[in-house]
Amino acid sequence: MTAPFRFPRFFVTNPSPCPYLPGKSERKVFTELSGDNATELNDALGRIGFRRSQNVAYRPSCADCSACVSVRVLAKEFRPNATQRKLIRRNSDLQVTACKPWSTEEQFALLQRYLHARHPGGGMTEMDEMDFADMVEQSPVDSYVIEYREPGVGGRPGKLVGACLTDRQGDGLSMIYSFFDTELEDRPGLGNYIIMDHIIRASGAGLPYVYLGYWVDGSQRMQYKIRYRPLEKLSRHGWVPFAPEDRAQAAVAPVARDEPPLPVELAAMFRR
Repeated sequence: MTAPFRFPRFFVTNPSPCPYLPGKSERKVFTELSGDNATELNDALGRIGFRRSQNVAYRPSCADCSACVSVRVLAKEFRPNATQRKLIRRNSDLQVTACKPWSTEEQFALLQRYLHARHPGGGMTEMDEMDFADMVEQSPVDSYVIEYREPGVGGRPGKLVGACLTDRQGDGLSMIYSFFDTELEDRPGLGNYIIMDHIIRASGAGLPYVYLGYWVDGSQRMQYKIRYRPLEKLSRHGWVPFAPEDRAQAAVAPVARDEPPLPVELAAMFRR
């Protein structure tokens, strides 16, 4: 008998400096996503804490540290607090489009501005257009570039102010990488809005989760991920409720379960 698919082979990277915690080193375990079963493999690995980068699925495998915690939002139960509702209303005029994973000069220019504003000196600032094209287009799974544009004039597309490379998994949306215009004074919090928009659309499409990647205990850069409640983390006992203290003191209100869900437009763009 022939097995329906070959069991994946896993590899481990050499230790390198941790980008989140000074003085720590990081190591990753990874495998290739390829062949007819790449989507099923990516879904299965996503449920146990792996993330995708191009045609590779990886997760931390550090010898002396377990600060990286996989987190996901329960989309159906999410209820925005007052600050989040205000942010949603402020950006309700944005036009959102799920595009096939095909890179554009406009997207790359926005990414460069974002990286130099938010992550100067980071490794991604050295990306060229070919690197960006590989990041977006080399996907063996169901992926989109979600574009956020200001209203257009005269039938022309409006200004691109945000984008997110997103995977549509069997049980949710996985936000691979988002970037946005950091200089718009009338649109503060665009990154937070993009996350909430994904949560709302996942809920409208009947997808239970939005995967946010890793929350890193002790890293201020990762505190934003715990502003979206209810949240779950992956533990040795599986996915469990997670309510850490927000050290950034973000405005987080208790989940108001008696509030009606927000209206969802274009939810069908994530339905199969």
